[in-house]
Amino acid sequence: MNQIAQTSAPQAEPPYLRGLNPPQREAVLTTDGPVLIIAGAGTGKTAALTARLAHLIFTRKAWPSEILSVTFTNKAAREMRERVGRLVGDAVEGMPWLGTFHAIAAKMLRRHAELVGLQSNFTILDTDDQLRLLKQLILAADIDEKRFPTRSLAGLIDQWKNKGLVPADIDAGESERYANGRGGELYQQYQARLIALNACDFGDLLLHMLVILKTHRDVLAQYQQRFKYIMVDEYQDTNSSQYLWLRLLAQERKNIACVGDDDQSIYSWRGAQVENILKFERDFPGAKVIRLEQNYRSTPHILGAASGVIANNGGRLGKQLWTERDVGEKVKVIGVWDGPEEARRVGEEIDIVRRTGKSLDEVAILVRAQHQTREFEDRFIAIGMPYKIVGGFRFYERAEIRDALAYLRVVNQPADDLAFERIVNVPKRGLGDKAVARIHQLARATGTPLTTAAARILDTDELTGAAKKSLGRLVGDIARWRDMATSLPHAELARQLLDESGYTAMYQAEKSVEATGRLENLSELVRAMEEYDSLGAFLEHVSLVMDNEGGAQDPQVTIMTIHAAKGLEYDTVFLVGWEEGLFPSQRSLDEGGVKSLEEERRLAYVAITRARRLAVIIHAANRRIYGQWNSSIPSRFVAELPAEHIDTETTMSGGASLWQANWSDSADPFADVARGTGRGPGWQRASGSAAGTGSTFNAKPARVVESRSSAISLGNKGRDDLSLGMRVFHQKFGYGAIAEIEGNKLEIDFETSGRKRVMDSFVTINP
Repeated sequence: MNQIAQTSAPQAEPPYLRGLNPPQREAVLTTDGPVLIIAGAGTGKTAALTARLAHLIFTRKAWPSEILSVTFTNKAAREMRERVGRLVGDAVEGMPWLGTFHAIAAKMLRRHAELVGLQSNFTILDTDDQLRLLKQLILAADIDEKRFPTRSLAGLIDQWKNKGLVPADIDAGESERYANGRGGELYQQYQARLIALNACDFGDLLLHMLVILKTHRDVLAQYQQRFKYIMVDEYQDTNSSQYLWLRLLAQERKNIACVGDDDQSIYSWRGAQVENILKFERDFPGAKVIRLEQNYRSTPHILGAASGVIANNGGRLGKQLWTERDVGEKVKVIGVWDGPEEARRVGEEIDIVRRTGKSLDEVAILVRAQHQTREFEDRFIAIGMPYKIVGGFRFYERAEIRDALAYLRVVNQPADDLAFERIVNVPKRGLGDKAVARIHQLARATGTPLTTAAARILDTDELTGAAKKSLGRLVGDIARWRDMATSLPHAELARQLLDESGYTAMYQAEKSVEATGRLENLSELVRAMEEYDSLGAFLEHVSLVMDNEGGAQDPQVTIMTIHAAKGLEYDTVFLVGWEEGLFPSQRSLDEGGVKSLEEERRLAYVAITRARRLAVIIHAANRRIYGQWNSSIPSRFVAELPAEHIDTETTMSGGASLWQANWSDSADPFADVARGTGRGPGWQRASGSAAGTGSTFNAKPARVVESRSSAISLGNKGRDDLSLGMRVFHQKFGYGAIAEIEGNKLEIDFETSGRKRVMDSFVTINP
């Protein structure tokens, strides 16, 4: 505080207020009482937060040690500290309570560890240690770890801790979520074991402090008196534990300022609850609500498009973004024929951007799911377009892909020792380090590949019964897969290999968001193989891809998921795969219904608002999934884009504008889709008005149709041999009866799969 104390008199206009617009200034100067600052995308919330902290210190409303300022990431905390330091000098060094939720909770817990049975020097376990401890408990409880994976229990316990639930809070219903009702019992054992080890996991940092604040009123009173002011960034991303912790600390003085945007709440899968920001005024009666709506990032057309989409969500706090920037280009909406054309088209558009002198560092491609990156990576390598993956690995560098490729390499090349070593115990087969070391020893002694040595060691007594049996099964499988490779298509071989090895089942049993993403990546790998003539040709392609690394210092296109893009911005953004089932994600809709649909729509809002100058939205009429071409319809979010803010283009007759017109008169034409029925009430309306005119999802792109497989529909007219009520067969969905016909699109009531929309070229007539 030395620098502040030496100031003889406050300036008429403190430096931290300069350049702030009126709402930002109001957010800075409104210091007492509860304040909710609704900060839309690109509205300068960090500048307002920084200035507010500086104001509290500069005006001596609080010493730096009396301010609790909570962020979600270490990066955000560092940036806040640096910015405040530039405004108030050395005073920022006296802010011990500026940091992430976990960092601050850990600091508190070390002061009061004995109140929950810990010592102040407790250890914080990383994920690997946590899984190792849980696995010990699962094995001791005689639970089949293959049926009930350790990661599933770890994820469940993390959910409970995010909700602020201790073992005593777990009822029978919650306990049933693991090992037929043993989840609560194992949670209790896990917590007891942590205490015995003087350790905790990340979830415990907040949970233990929550318990302490609830049960030791003197400790709560101490912190309520200490913190004169509380500030919270990204409040819409708080989970129940964080919310309860903050509410307890703020109840006495009620000087809490929360900054957030309900329209950017996109992390429910890791415990975030948008309800926390929506009920702020109920939690803190009389709260002042300040809206930051002037956007400094995007053009009016981009903001108009994003606002038009998010307006379809209910229960919003509400705001209207605006900007003084030039109007700029309208948002482009492009309809293409299929996934490969999507990648080609994006490459062409980026080339146009590059030729205008713009840096590739200012170009981003945002995908809904990680498996979508593969098509773009392959295309960019083929055309020499430098790129980088942010928030994850390149497709062929992902662990599950490397594992699958190792299996394929062993089948293709028996002498590939590195590949065999990678998969010999993946998934777990009970082949530990000692067993693998013995195989290595025999291979060196005989000068043979590991696969040969593994087969030979089975004729000896070098291995124990269980290890010998497991190794024998693997050796037999590899030999059988090699025989199959001579006659079975290599993509089908990969599917069968991944299933028979237990690799697919390993992730299916895990039942987590991460596991689902890995399974999607494996499916994309198999789909990619279909484009090559042989397994050897595909593996050679992968080798070339893995070896193709541009200089990190060179400008590169950024490819990432929408989730990873939150908080970032680029001049030009390509938003790809905007089709029903992909975005919004069908899995999200099936699991969460309307609530999940609204989060998907918030994702769309976040995606569009990453763009400064140009946003390009692309949807494809066809996607290849599990070896089959499937027709797609544009995402409902495309229909929600205001017409005055978009330019529609399609390589197909008709176009997205017709599709949009057919759907725009329905308040929620996809409501039934969100409820899991697979169709919306507007479908018949669209099919009736589009009949005979051609549309985005049944037209043929003249420039690419010649190179497409004959399995793809070749026009709008449809087949003459099909009629309503006719019994047909589809390779994926089975037998069914035709309920609707629209050109070459059919709606079929399948006997086992329900009602689906398919292209007529995918069905055969059956008696």
